[in-house]
Amino acid sequence: MKKSILASSVLALIVASSSAWAKVEPTEAAKLGESLTPVGAQQAGNEAGTIPPWNGGMTEPPAAYRGGNNLDDPFADEKPLFTITAANYRDYADKLTPGQIALLKKYPNSQRINVYPSHRTFSSPQLVYDHAKANATSAELIAGGNGIANAKEYVPFPIPNNAVEIIWNHITRYRGGSVERTSVQAPVLANGNYTPIKAVDSIVWPSKMKEPKDNKKDDNVLFYYTQEVVSPARLTGNVLLVHETIDQVKESRRAWVYNAGQRRVRRAPQVAYDGPGFGSDGQRTSDQLDMYNGAPDRYDWKIVGKQELYIPYNSYRLSNKALEYDDIIQPGHINPDLTRHELHRVWVVEGTLKEGMRHIYAKRVMYVDEDSWQTAVVDHYDARGDLWRVQEGHFVLDYRVQVPWLAAEVLHDLTNGRYLAMGLTNEEKVGIDFNYMASRKDYTTSALRRKGKR
Repeated sequence: MKKSILASSVLALIVASSSAWAKVEPTEAAKLGESLTPVGAQQAGNEAGTIPPWNGGMTEPPAAYRGGNNLDDPFADEKPLFTITAANYRDYADKLTPGQIALLKKYPNSQRINVYPSHRTFSSPQLVYDHAKANATSAELIAGGNGIANAKEYVPFPIPNNAVEIIWNHITRYRGGSVERTSVQAPVLANGNYTPIKAVDSIVWPSKMKEPKDNKKDDNVLFYYTQEVVSPARLTGNVLLVHETIDQVKESRRAWVYNAGQRRVRRAPQVAYDGPGFGSDGQRTSDQLDMYNGAPDRYDWKIVGKQELYIPYNSYRLSNKALEYDDIIQPGHINPDLTRHELHRVWVVEGTLKEGMRHIYAKRVMYVDEDSWQTAVVDHYDARGDLWRVQEGHFVLDYRVQVPWLAAEVLHDLTNGRYLAMGLTNEEKVGIDFNYMASRKDYTTSALRRKGKR
């Protein structure tokens, strides 16, 4: 890595070793909204001018938005600044991950990275900024980093002292508080063939329930989640229910599945860590949904540093409802003409499997967008130390409600040439509903049985 990255690595490690698990002093927290954005990113642009300053982000729909469920592209008239291919990637290697380079080399005739001007569009409601400000001087890691204390719901560590705090910022980042989504997950064979799996999932934070927050029931719950498969017929009626616990070492994730064929509900302890992902045809682990989720306890995490990186960003073209899934899905990778990469600063966080712990990934390197705390890219390594799978999250800001979201998650297997595209909503009438209202009774095993049908 470049000297600047190494320097920031040393600084980060010094800070982490001297103040691990500590909240910051009020003088440090005062930087939020000044030299730092309200959630902790560097407010200034870079010296070269290729990353602009953050000026509040996109706080209302742009002129391009025509109403309805399609997020019209505010940057539709922009052209790529340049295109990175297998032939010229060495010229840009310091701003690419090893996984991105591996994909260019694996598909030299078709994969490319179109790089556009950078726009720091991230914004959130004032509530999120207020939470981050309060958390800076109060939130603490507990149980060896496996839980959080004294924190409001969103962005517990806007000025992180160590890598685990960055992981928690990703896990707890604002996603609207309550949302229902109808989307397609497509396990894609090496030749490009796929069977779309359509599901309706919902995620609700305790404070967004119809009922008042129940401190006893919600004490160790981050959010409630369901996923109901609606097609294809062979999977229809299978339902997953999760109560996502904060400290999963103290209390394992509460998960149940309803199997439509057996017509029964059963506990699902395998829905965690490297258990097979629901409906993924073996192409992802449970903890790879949303780029990374769950307890961080199986890895030793360290901050490598900050890096300027070409990451998927402002992916409005990819989310366009004029597209069909066949327009997006191609052999080897999604259609690169529909993707957009921009230069942004990311936190580079490396997790190495602890001795005595089990996971199919011996190492994972996460590249976390500093503005949104959304993980943008993850490189996954096997037990031999070889790069195995590469994951990208294609960021969009839903400017109607100021919610950072993903137009798609794409997970590539460099060994078998298959990939998994998740979260596609292009052919769905609504796709994502941030006005979703739910009750606790919707997240019980009784509700699971009612949802299950064939």
